[in-house]
Amino acid sequence: MNSTCTVISVNISEKKGTIKTPRTTINLNHLGVENDAHAGDWHRQVSLLADESIRKFEKKLGRTMEYGEFAENITTQGIVLYETHPGDVLLIGETELEVTQIGKKCHGDGCEIFQIVGSCVMPKEGIFCKVIKGGVIKPNDHIEYIKRS
Repeated sequence: MNSTCTVISVNISEKKGTIKTPRTTINLNHLGVENDAHAGDWHRQVSLLADESIRKFEKKLGRTMEYGEFAENITTQGIVLYETHPGDVLLIGETELEVTQIGKKCHGDGCEIFQIVGSCVMPKEGIFCKVIKGGVIKPNDHIEYIKRS
């Protein structure tokens, strides 16, 4: 992993299966991202996707993607997220996140993202975390990656 891992964008959506919109900050608590549709008492409270994955996918699509279009809460740079493992920890700003899942099942036509984009990168390269310690996350926050042995 790169030593300069950072947050590029933080994003929220009020409804599941919809594109998230960038915000100046997001606040994490024991249920996930405040005011986000995916917050709750479960293992996929926070979704992350790397800018590198988005840019690679843009080449397949032939168009520019906006941050949050794949419904990620946190867009990162400098870390290959899909190479992390459940149990690994990400320290971002004052928060602590535990990786719980790599990738997800694609909902296909039932998802606004799939309908608009025609495909999705989240099923293979997005990751999900649960909040261990809450706080505020904003663009340019440093990400510290701790691999669990």
